[in-house]
Amino acid sequence: MSEDVINHKCPCCGATLEFDAGSQMVKCPYCDSEFDPSVLKKNEGDLSQNEKVDLAADGGEEWAEEELYGISEYQCQSCGGDIYSDATTSATLCPYCGNAVILKGRLSGTLKPDKVIPFQKTKEQALQGLADHCGGKRFVPKKFLLNNKLEEIKGLYVPFWVYDADLDADVTYRCMTERSWTVGDTEYTERKYYDVRRAGEIAFDHVPADGSSKMPDDLMESIEPFDYNKSQDFTTGYLSGYVADKYDLDQDAVRPRIRKRMSEGAADAFRSTVHGYDSVEVTSSEISARNSCVDYVLYPVWLMNTDWNGKKFTFAMNGQTGKTVGNLPTDMIKLGGSTLGLFLAITLGLSLLMYFGMEDFDFGMIVVAIIIGGICAAIFYAYFKSQLKSVEFQHGASNYYRADSMKIEEQSDVFLYKKTSTRRINHN
Repeated sequence: MSEDVINHKCPCCGATLEFDAGSQMVKCPYCDSEFDPSVLKKNEGDLSQNEKVDLAADGGEEWAEEELYGISEYQCQSCGGDIYSDATTSATLCPYCGNAVILKGRLSGTLKPDKVIPFQKTKEQALQGLADHCGGKRFVPKKFLLNNKLEEIKGLYVPFWVYDADLDADVTYRCMTERSWTVGDTEYTERKYYDVRRAGEIAFDHVPADGSSKMPDDLMESIEPFDYNKSQDFTTGYLSGYVADKYDLDQDAVRPRIRKRMSEGAADAFRSTVHGYDSVEVTSSEISARNSCVDYVLYPVWLMNTDWNGKKFTFAMNGQTGKTVGNLPTDMIKLGGSTLGLFLAITLGLSLLMYFGMEDFDFGMIVVAIIIGGICAAIFYAYFKSQLKSVEFQHGASNYYRADSMKIEEQSDVFLYKKTSTRRINHN
């Protein structure tokens, strides 16, 4: 099946070429010859037709039939070894000789990417990024820093659907103003509620959604943004030496995620035109696309898996910008002790301050000190706990807003009703 495999060979010595992130050239690891990736297009053959990828009919008697579903067999042109891959791998490494192999049938026809962002960060930089990410956080167990075991690191081109859209947006908000005043021993609080609407135009460019079911969506969103403007026209030379997946989630599958982020992005942008309220809450957001387009793009990601105490931790680095994310374990004894110490220090300090500074000191003031200490301790705990969690879904699409594209065409601020509450004040 060698006709289904693309090997980019060095014309000088015959070794397999690999893409080098540092020089942005395809290099020979043996004779150090360098070539621009675009000159390798002639080795790709015709990718315009969707060639059939043969599936392994029988992978050996020990394999059950369901284990073979989606498995393909290829032959390495360098050593002749058989290569097996799942149905979504389009570039890999030969397990026998280590040569970079590109599976031609996975890239052809409708599966051929429009663009690719080449790797800018090397493997060594990815390892350093992981060390900095883990070592730069407080309250990570020292045993994790010393004993976690790196099981795998790989440079992976992840398939993304990338959308541009000119939108009509209609967003409504529930807004509130609040004022308080005191008459005698009674405090009055008045809250007025409004229905606020903003409608108009807005545009976003290059909003991404990963097209691989194997990749956690929150992990991929956490390493955003990628700079799409630095993408290159696709050629297989950029894949040489890395692993690449093709999409197995089509545009219909990712479109709800794109719409959600654009809807949130429109609401956030229009929110900046809502002024004079003490609280603003989105009640509805409707968007419709007047113009839109989508590209199939490969984005560079370094994936790193570590093992500690039998638990797997996954980290990812944006192969273009170097942004590294991954949730870390918490040293609960250290964090809990620090939180308790802060609580006691604030409570005791405030109690002593009030005891020596106020003539009418009573038990109620101690309660106040306990409440303030508890609030400060809770904020301290939540902040440092959140510092260890860097993997989360992104809200909105502010990184992809097209500058000066927002135009408010309709707006209204309608008063709905007011509520007044009272509270008895004890001056003693």
